[in-house]
Amino acid sequence: MKNHTHPHPPRDNIGAFEPVHPERFAAAQKSTWVSIAINVLLTSCQVAGGALAHSQALMADGLHSLSDLLSDVLVLYANRHGSKHADADHPYGHARIETAATLILGTFLAVLGVVLLVAAAMRLQHPEVLQAVNPLALAIAIFALVAKEGLFRYMLAVAKRVRSQMLVANAWHARSDAASSLVVIAGVIGNLLGYIFFDLLAAAVVGVMIAHMGGKLALEAMAELIDTGLNEEEVEAIRQTLLNTHGVRGLHELRTRKMADNALVDAHVMVDPKISVSEGHYIAESARHAVLKKHHVMDVMVHIDPEDDLKAKPNAHLPSRPGLLAHLAERLGEPDLQHTRVVFHYLDGKVDTEIYLSSADQGFNCQPDELQARCNNLVRNDELFRVIHVHRSNAHN
Repeated sequence: MKNHTHPHPPRDNIGAFEPVHPERFAAAQKSTWVSIAINVLLTSCQVAGGALAHSQALMADGLHSLSDLLSDVLVLYANRHGSKHADADHPYGHARIETAATLILGTFLAVLGVVLLVAAAMRLQHPEVLQAVNPLALAIAIFALVAKEGLFRYMLAVAKRVRSQMLVANAWHARSDAASSLVVIAGVIGNLLGYIFFDLLAAAVVGVMIAHMGGKLALEAMAELIDTGLNEEEVEAIRQTLLNTHGVRGLHELRTRKMADNALVDAHVMVDPKISVSEGHYIAESARHAVLKKHHVMDVMVHIDPEDDLKAKPNAHLPSRPGLLAHLAERLGEPDLQHTRVVFHYLDGKVDTEIYLSSADQGFNCQPDELQARCNNLVRNDELFRVIHVHRSNAHN
C-alpha cells in the first residue's frame, strides 16, 4: 500500500495561531465583521421599527437579521478553529469544524423559521386584533432590502475568491434575508392598501423562507459529515486523471469524500505485477500528484495492486517468504536455495517464482537446465506455485 503524505503534517498547538490558509482566514474575518456591523444595525432598526409601526412582518425580518448576527459569531469561531493546522488529535486538519458550524447554523434557521411560521399562523386565527401598519415600516424594509442585497454580493464575491463553503453559505443566508425583506415590503404595502392580513401573511412567508434555507444548509452539512462522495462528474474526472498516469493499467475502488471545501480521495490502481517496489511507489506518487494538481483535492491515498483484487483469487492464505522458501527447497531437494536470490509474485491465489542463479551459487546439486526441468515438474501438482523460472547470470545479484 502506498502511504499518503498529508499536505499539512501534524504539529503541536504551541505558540501563536497560524492558519493553514492565511488569505482565506483574513478574508473571512474581514467579511464577517462587516456582516456583523450591518446586522447589528438592521436588527435594531427592524425590531424597534416593527414594534413602533405595528408590523409583524418587519419584526420577523428583524429576528432573521438577529439570526444572521448569531451565525456571524459562529462563522468567526469556526473560521478561526477550522483554519488550524493538523495535529496529533486531528491528522486531517480541522476543516470539518466549518461543516459542523454550517450544520448548527442550518438547524437554528430551520427551527427559527418554523417558530415564525407558527406564530404568524396563530395570529391569523384572530383577524379582529390585526392592526394597520405605519408607513415607517415600509421605509425600514426598503433600507433593509438594499443593505442585505449589497451585503450578499460583497460576501459571495469574497467566498468565491477564497473558495470557502461556509462563507458561501453565510452569503446566501444574506440573500435569503434580502428576499425576505422583499416579501416584507409587499406585505406592508398590502397592509397600507387596506389588506390588513397581508402583514402577517408576509411574516408567515418569511418563516417558510428561513426554514427552507436552514433545512437546505443542514442537509448539505449532514451529507458531508456522513462522508457523502463527490458528484459523478467530479469522480469521473478524477478517474480519468488516474488512468492517464503512465504505468497505471487499471483502476478500481475509487472513493471520495468531502472535507469542507476540499475532498479526500483513495483509489486502488493496477500496475505491472513484475515491476520493482520502487517503480510501483513512483507510479503511485505520480498518480497522486496528478490528482492534487488538476482537482480541488486535499489529499490522495493510492493503493498499488498487481491485479484486480475484486476479481482475482485471494492470496492471504499463502505462506510468507520463509515458508515458501522452505517448501520450495524441500520439493526441489536444494537446501542452498535459502541463500539464492528468489523473487515471489503473489498472483491469483498462487505464486509465480523467479530463481536467479549466478556463478557464486556453488551449492546446487544440478545444473540450471536440470533445475528448470525439475521446477516445471514441480508446478504440475503443487498447491502453492503456479510457475517457476530459473535465470542464469554471470554475477551474483
